[in-house]
Amino acid sequence: MRDRTLSVHSGRDGLGQAHVPPIDLSTTYKTPDLEEATASIDAMAAGNGPTGGSIYQRLHNPTVARFEDALAQLESAEASVSFASGMAAVTAVLLASKSTGGHVVAIRPLYGGSDHLLSSGLLGVDVTWATPETLRGAIREDTALIICETPANPTLDLIDIEEIATKAAGVPVLVDSTFATPVLQKPLEHGASLVLHSGTKFLGGHSDVMAGVIACDETWAQRLRQVRAITGSNLHPMAAYTLHRGLQTLHIRVKAAQENAHTIAHWLATHPLIERTRYPSLPGCDPRGVLHRQLRGPGSLIAVEVAGGYEAARAVMSHVQLLTPAVSLGCCDSLIQHPAGLTHRIVDPQARTEGGIHPGLLRISVGIEDVADLIADLEQALCNAQVPMALSAK
Repeated sequence: MRDRTLSVHSGRDGLGQAHVPPIDLSTTYKTPDLEEATASIDAMAAGNGPTGGSIYQRLHNPTVARFEDALAQLESAEASVSFASGMAAVTAVLLASKSTGGHVVAIRPLYGGSDHLLSSGLLGVDVTWATPETLRGAIREDTALIICETPANPTLDLIDIEEIATKAAGVPVLVDSTFATPVLQKPLEHGASLVLHSGTKFLGGHSDVMAGVIACDETWAQRLRQVRAITGSNLHPMAAYTLHRGLQTLHIRVKAAQENAHTIAHWLATHPLIERTRYPSLPGCDPRGVLHRQLRGPGSLIAVEVAGGYEAARAVMSHVQLLTPAVSLGCCDSLIQHPAGLTHRIVDPQARTEGGIHPGLLRISVGIEDVADLIADLEQALCNAQVPMALSAK
């Protein structure tokens, strides 16, 4: 089946007479056959699926498993492992990677939470920050993982995954593909070992579920399931059901939002009150030529630097009426936020500046509203934001 069909039908095998996948909320399961239950416990302790009953929700849940099967099919992966949040998923990968080495190479910019986790030293991981150009020199004998994000949060920097995988020379590469979704990018097909999604964003699509998921091969999946079982970071069945349902409209939502974003980005690129617009299909925003080779479309995230810096950016956020000033992304309605003050506030200030996360930068997650209404709202917000600036200049 093609991807658009998979989004609707994956993870729905064995439903019997039911048309909609059921929600199994059980926290515990009957174990009348002790030997069968013991064998199932042993299998799950090794990171495999149950051989008999599920035993306990922290170890396995049928509703969660259906979502994981569906996401794995969309990413062309052997398996996927879901978690209670995107940060729980990142943490699990870092903990699992420590079995093969204590060193990680990370390429900025990354989502602020991921950056902070790596910088905090909380997990005892030794981190070297690198660029695609300096990656080879940053790899050591004990390097267990390379982490990157493309399109990057919040600047939409694009990375050539094949280039990173080649330079990695066998070191596993984790790609955060949250901005792209499986609709626009499949990192495993370009040499990545693991794909991270914050399911809170596009996969759920309605700002009402929190989740993280890793698509990978079965070997990595076993290690991640072990970490999940030990740490208790498993996804709740209701969240899994919501995510699985969200996948059915994923293609439609991503394509509709992308169409809006393309129109808005090209409008903003020539706006007199915008100093710079970053969007993959704009001139100069795809120096590695990954669009339509690795990235199937430019997506629905836009980064803009407002003339007037921080004060102007702050004023824009306070004047929007249709767009919602809020963090997160990938939902049906449009959001606007200030990365330096919110999602990337916890990132080292020098690293923020070097990564292009300036005080005047705003990130827009374009939704599926009528594009004319979105443009009208941005226009009035930009113009109103400049009024106090002009008065103060006088």
